[in-house]
Amino acid sequence: MQIGIPKEIKTHEYRVGATPHSVRELVAHGHRVLVQGGAGTAIGLADEHYRAEGAEIVDTAEEVFSRAELIVKVKEPQPQECALLRPGQVLFTYLHLAADAQQTRLLLASGTTAIAYETVTSPAGGLPLLAPMSEVAGRMAIQAGASCLEKPHGGSGVLLGGVPGVAPARVVILGGGVVGYNAARMAVGLGADVTVADPSLDRLRRLDELFAGRIRTRHATGGAIESLVLKADLTIGAALLPGARTPRLVPREWLARMQPGSVLVDVSIDQGGCFESSHPTTHADPTYVVDGIVHYCVANMPGAVARTSTFALNSATLPFVLALADKGWQLATAEDPHLAAGVNIDAGRIVCPAVAEAFAAA
Repeated sequence: MQIGIPKEIKTHEYRVGATPHSVRELVAHGHRVLVQGGAGTAIGLADEHYRAEGAEIVDTAEEVFSRAELIVKVKEPQPQECALLRPGQVLFTYLHLAADAQQTRLLLASGTTAIAYETVTSPAGGLPLLAPMSEVAGRMAIQAGASCLEKPHGGSGVLLGGVPGVAPARVVILGGGVVGYNAARMAVGLGADVTVADPSLDRLRRLDELFAGRIRTRHATGGAIESLVLKADLTIGAALLPGARTPRLVPREWLARMQPGSVLVDVSIDQGGCFESSHPTTHADPTYVVDGIVHYCVANMPGAVARTSTFALNSATLPFVLALADKGWQLATAEDPHLAAGVNIDAGRIVCPAVAEAFAAA
């Protein structure tokens, strides 16, 4: 099979869909890999590294898309990339369609089969292709939030860990999954006062055991979330409903009652965001202020640490890319129901129930 790796074009997106080591495995399985020139240069993966592992370097995205049967990316295709997709072609990447009507329409019109990393499941019920980037984003959320709390960045001037004689920042994490756990690890390590809210008591028990009393846990009722957020210095939005639009947990009206200069970091923004006042931002212009509250809503947070993110993601995606290339997507998904859960769009139809529900409700 011909597999295409285009250069990512989203703002400040430096990750790449395949590393040279991944290319080596694909070539060893008898496949041809087309890599757009410069696709990995920003993170130290030169065209020569890809050539050495058997890739063909091509000049343009147009050539990658026109020749490849399987397109492997990182971020959702931008409109100009959607225009290059065609019927019978397979796209394997992050999509986050429930919150992106334009991309959904363009993919439907293209006739392609679009398989989303974020809805591929595991036998244990997890999301193995979302987990690596959730780990990165959870850890980055605390770094970003700590920076946003500084006065030059619009924050209240609170140091996350405090100092002797001065209380640390109050950090509230909405969601105790992979993002929430990793955010809590970072915040605890920096000495913050951390509370995690989640609707699952089993998950809260697990976090309580893991952190051995170093965090507080709260059952995520509306009243509990309100009381926590109104007192927080930093709130991390880490809620997730796989494939579906993220529930809005913090209404716009609460902002006026929150601590002046406090910070909201919405890691859930790819799926629509869990703060009503959220809208996507970029690494070039990451924050904005509403009612004195700093919002950080970068839609591709792991792209800022693109080398780490690329290697972490490739470790997870490579077995699935090999299955799609070796067997074709129909057989691969027929044999693996967990990969089948990743199929969001096929030949002009939405086939992922969560995405279909989101658009039925729109």
